[in-house]
Amino acid sequence: MELLIFDCDGVLVDSEAIAEQVLRERLAAWLPDLHADDELRRALGMTTQAILDHLAARSAHALPDDALERIDAAIEARLAAELEAMVGVAAAIEALDLPLAIVSNSSRRRVVASLASTGLDAQLGEAPLFTAEQVARPKPAPDIYLLAAESLGVVPEACLAVEDSVSGANAARAAGMTVIGFTGASHIEPGHDARLREAGVWQVLERMAELGALVMRWRGERRAVAEGRRWRDRLPGAGASS
Repeated sequence: MELLIFDCDGVLVDSEAIAEQVLRERLAAWLPDLHADDELRRALGMTTQAILDHLAARSAHALPDDALERIDAAIEARLAAELEAMVGVAAAIEALDLPLAIVSNSSRRRVVASLASTGLDAQLGEAPLFTAEQVARPKPAPDIYLLAAESLGVVPEACLAVEDSVSGANAARAAGMTVIGFTGASHIEPGHDARLREAGVWQVLERMAELGALVMRWRGERRAVAEGRRWRDRLPGAGASS
């Protein structure tokens, strides 16, 4: 069995630009000694709590005790009003013919709301959802990807993940999966494709319309490798001790 795993924010829905704008505005007021744009760029793909912890440790100022709750509420209000599905993703999902899953560093509540508001919940059907609350270590640790593979009975080597962030790509690769780096979201800056390649992604995807062709290529390469192994196993003396 082969499995295609989507990240949500920045892959299925074009949400990262909205979340970054809210974070940038709040952090400029709360942590004025930091350059929010640079810090957020480096933290792409981390949980909101991890971003806040990372930035607070680098600032001489203190965050409000309810910083996470205030930022989450502001992001969710903006998402409810402005969020759109990634261009071309609905058609790409419709054309796929293998099992799907979603692995996200966001909360289950936010992912469910995002998919419902964009109509992607109907496209994705019963695709299992795995979120940061289910593991002790979210991305960039591999735990959530390993949980998804184990729960669905799929070996990591048979999983293809689509991620927009270096953090997410690192998580999926550390789990033993092949990764497509997606660069078609509105928050992606020039040069991000090079950063994804440095992180070891298999291919970079600019437009969701091209996803089906990449999935077919990945499956073809896997079949070719399996055939090569079977051919070698049939050679005289294969498996004999040296």
